[in-house]
Amino acid sequence: MGPRREARELALQALYQLDVASGDDPARDLTLFWSHFDAAPDVQAFARELVDGVREHHERIDALLADSVEHWRLSRLSRVDLNLLRLATYELLDRRDIPASVAIDEAIEIARRFGSEDSAAFVNGVLDHVAGVLGVKAKPGRAE
Repeated sequence: MGPRREARELALQALYQLDVASGDDPARDLTLFWSHFDAAPDVQAFARELVDGVREHHERIDALLADSVEHWRLSRLSRVDLNLLRLATYELLDRRDIPASVAIDEAIEIARRFGSEDSAAFVNGVLDHVAGVLGVKAKPGRAE
C-alpha cells in the first residue's frame, strides 16, 4: 500500500474516532488518537492535513453530501461511509493537487476494505455527483 492510501485510511480512522467519541475536546481526542500510531512522518502529515481540512470545511462538506445522497439523511449513513465521503469530498473541494479521479478511486478502494458490501458502489455514486456539482468531474476521454 502506498503512503497516500495509508494516510487516507489513517485519516478515516481518526474521523471515525472523532465521530463516535463525540467528546467535549476534539483536539485532545485527536492528540490521543495520533499518539497511538507509529506511521511514517509523511503518512501522518498527510493524514493530519486531511483530517484538519475535513474539520475546517465540515459544514460545506456535509451540505454537499446532503444534496448528493438521494432519499437518505446523513444521520442514517454508516459512520464509515459518511466519514469516507467527507474525506473524499474534502479532497474534491479543496485539494486541487489531487485529481478528482484519484480522490474518487481511492475512496472506492477504501470503501471496499472498511465498508459494507454495498459501500463501494454507494461511495462511487455520491462522489460522482459531488464532483459534478463542484465542476471537477473528469470529462470522458480527458486525461487527468
